[in-house]
Amino acid sequence: MKKPVHTGGCLCGRIRFRAKGEPRFPHTCSCSMCQRHSGSLTLCWVEFDKADVEWVGEGGEPALYRSSPESSRAFCPTCGSSLGAIDDAPTVGLLPGCFDAKGDKGLQPTSHSFTSSRPHWWKINPQP
Repeated sequence: MKKPVHTGGCLCGRIRFRAKGEPRFPHTCSCSMCQRHSGSLTLCWVEFDKADVEWVGEGGEPALYRSSPESSRAFCPTCGSSLGAIDDAPTVGLLPGCFDAKGDKGLQPTSHSFTSSRPHWWKINPQP
């Protein structure tokens, strides 16, 4: 069976990706690192196997900032758009806002990490 392909990229379009398979672990995170990385109180994530993510835009691979001992944050060196995180483990976390098909059900968060760091008024309300 052929894996579904998801495409996306940065604001200026120089960094583009193709991610094969179903997004895993769609979640929101309010940890201080995600807040600083995005400038937002909460960031959304989905994960793919590193082998299933291909950087296909004219800008090649995104620029990286080593943010922790296990991971680097990925961004476009031209427009500055955050794209996700590339872990040392075989995982790439991508930000759903970068996907071309933002309405894909597989991008809908199902959990929230670091809830203690989020504002008290920020909650995920799962739909039936």
